[in-house]
Amino acid sequence: PFQLLEIIRKENVVLRAILTTHHHWDHARGNEELAQLFPGLQVFGADERIGALTHKVTHGQELTFGAIRVRCLFTPCHTSGHMCYFMWEDDSPDAPALFSGDTLFVGGCGQFFEGTAEQMHTNLTQTLGTLPKDTKVFCGHECTVRNLKFALKVEPENEMVKEKLAWARQRDDEDLPTVPSTLQEEFLYNPFLRVTEEPVQRFTGRTDPVEVLRTLRSERDNFKKPKERPNPQAMLAFDWGLFGPFLEKK
Repeated sequence: PFQLLEIIRKENVVLRAILTTHHHWDHARGNEELAQLFPGLQVFGADERIGALTHKVTHGQELTFGAIRVRCLFTPCHTSGHMCYFMWEDDSPDAPALFSGDTLFVGGCGQFFEGTAEQMHTNLTQTLGTLPKDTKVFCGHECTVRNLKFALKVEPENEMVKEKLAWARQRDDEDLPTVPSTLQEEFLYNPFLRVTEEPVQRFTGRTDPVEVLRTLRSERDNFKKPKERPNPQAMLAFDWGLFGPFLEKK
């Protein structure tokens, strides 16, 4: 939570509440410490396994924090208690935001650790897919390049995938975030939102949307990152024998 504490200090704000998508350590591990540092801190979530949980929320429940309104969207699959949070401000020109945790990523979706393809299909096509198309998608991890490499394998002729992958690679090179995207963009290059498209069905050999999704997830789970080319400077140094003193002879 140290980065969060630094942001709180810089912004000169008071931490009143935490919205936790699910119980995994990389999303909730700072809750207990923050609860000790901020007495009365409210911790919202849908899973009893979430650390320091004070308020268990349900699907469709709405919360209000000042001018910010929040709708809780239950998306079980990655975990059985996964909750996404849709946020907006009334009469604001800004686009709404979706904090999608490990359900929807830029160019991908979460693994089915505690759920089924049927559940994820409902999550992506109904629960999240019907939100306003200008919704900004803030997901829980920066795995955009890897996701889009897989998307390119699924749809090698999809120009939107090619453009987004080139953009994401450049952002990575510049150490800049690729998050957020928009829901409208995701429907153009995210294969998990394109299960009714002919090229995606052809790749999976399935036509039923749930089966397409199930096959896509299995293929993604087994997707191997292409071998990285050796660093040319390191190879040159090796050729010149500069590593010799560090190499043990058998």
